[in-house]
Amino acid sequence: MSFPGATRPSEESLWSSRPACREMESKVSEGGLNVTLTIRLLMHGKEVGSIIGKKGETVKKMREESGARINISEGNCPERIVTITGPTDAIFKAFAMIAYKFEEDITNSMSNSTATSKPPVTLRLVVPASQCGSLIGKGGSKIKEIRESTGAQVQVAGDMLPNSTERAVTISGTPDAIIQCVKQICVVMLESPPKGATIPYRPKPASTPVIFAGGQAYTIQGQYAIPHPDLTKLHQLAMQQTPFTPLGQTTPAFPGLDASPPASTHELTIPNDLIGCIIGRQGTKINEIRQMSGAQIKIANATEGSSERQITITGTPANISLAQYLINARLTSEVTGMGAL
Repeated sequence: MSFPGATRPSEESLWSSRPACREMESKVSEGGLNVTLTIRLLMHGKEVGSIIGKKGETVKKMREESGARINISEGNCPERIVTITGPTDAIFKAFAMIAYKFEEDITNSMSNSTATSKPPVTLRLVVPASQCGSLIGKGGSKIKEIRESTGAQVQVAGDMLPNSTERAVTISGTPDAIIQCVKQICVVMLESPPKGATIPYRPKPASTPVIFAGGQAYTIQGQYAIPHPDLTKLHQLAMQQTPFTPLGQTTPAFPGLDASPPASTHELTIPNDLIGCIIGRQGTKINEIRQMSGAQIKIANATEGSSERQITITGTPANISLAQYLINARLTSEVTGMGAL
């Protein structure tokens, strides 16, 4: 530990009952007292709802009692970023409150369930990849030490989060184990600042996966397919205006509709690491999107030094809108782990 003159802080904290933890806390608090540290957490919508509470009462209480700044990213995203900023002792208090709140949620959910074993509390930290090496340690020595001394499970993701230079660090265990684990991670982060520029992870907005059946559009919500009238209209319009004339048919399929409405072009850029989910195995997904939307879709070849690929969509406004929607749905299903849809 590189913090000089470590002495025990004057203020006793609620969770420093074990001597080893007191010593740990004194070192972190003393070393980090004048250091403002920022810790980012990745949470699902349900977890965020629990932290915010009714009319924002829970997060307000957490801010007031911990003294930490707690910000929650905006947006209709399946994942949200919760940023906790403040001196180390304020951060630990905020983490303690979050961990105990999650444990309370687990206990409440179990009262209506037949499960006998209580699942652990799980938190996901977002850490710059340049600091993960110090967290893992030589041959995994540091992470092993943290696991053994705190009793928490700690896992560092092998891959960086999409379009960022950050990795997810998952911590699970009892609230006390999680608090001690976060303290040790803070020590590592204070001792080994990030190297170079960090590109923060920003969750993508949600666009619900969509399926078409029998001329109707449905959005997938949980296990159910919900009819979506607006998309159905868009889908039917696109089908009516498809640029490919059905075999043996020379007149427009729908009398009164112009056989060739004016075509326009729209361009999108997609990160290289996500292009595969748009194309699909042997081009199955992109062909599906072409057929459903009736648009012509061209994907440019990868250019050296570029992390993005260009997609050109040509067709009527309805064709283009539908193609864009379907591409976004594929991206979202990939990012949220629902790639099978």
